[in-house]
Amino acid sequence: MQIPTKRACFELIRDMEMLDHIVAHSVVVCRVALLLTDKIMSTGNMLNRDLVQASALLHDITKTRSFETGELHSETGCLLLIDKGFTETGAIVRQHVKLDVYFTSETVTEAEIVNYADKRVLHDRIVSMDERMQYILETYGNDEAKRGLLLKLWEESKRVEKRIFKNISINPWEVGDLIGRDGQASELAIYRKICSDC
Repeated sequence: MQIPTKRACFELIRDMEMLDHIVAHSVVVCRVALLLTDKIMSTGNMLNRDLVQASALLHDITKTRSFETGELHSETGCLLLIDKGFTETGAIVRQHVKLDVYFTSETVTEAEIVNYADKRVLHDRIVSMDERMQYILETYGNDEAKRGLLLKLWEESKRVEKRIFKNISINPWEVGDLIGRDGQASELAIYRKICSDC
């Protein structure tokens, strides 16, 4: 399995000319995903932390471009990563909006973690899933059919949240306090350094 390093992720983000606010969003999603991964792994469940990190950082890799093309960024992000040899990362990126199948294993998966982490970050702020989903409904639920699909997605996401927090030592509302904002600034500084080195 090939998984891009953090540096490789940041180089790809730079090469794709992602907008700064999408980079900031991706960094925070990654921090949430890694916090949850570490908590789940501390209970004895095995997860691929590097895969979670890469998938979270790259989940919106084609989103900037999608504003002009209208492409479905979860799909094209997946294809881009597969083309670069990162098949497993691409598969998780494809599922960051909607999981292919819910609850496919007895334990939480990397795809569930990245999918959920994205639902907890509004722009670059960690918010409740309800606040994030309300924003998604207002932004993308412009007709009854889309609104119905989003409400179904919301219900599935609530089930994922319960599954993730069932056996770990924190609650959903503690995530923001545990992460803070200091790490975000340092991650963005690493990204800017990589950009200036090239």
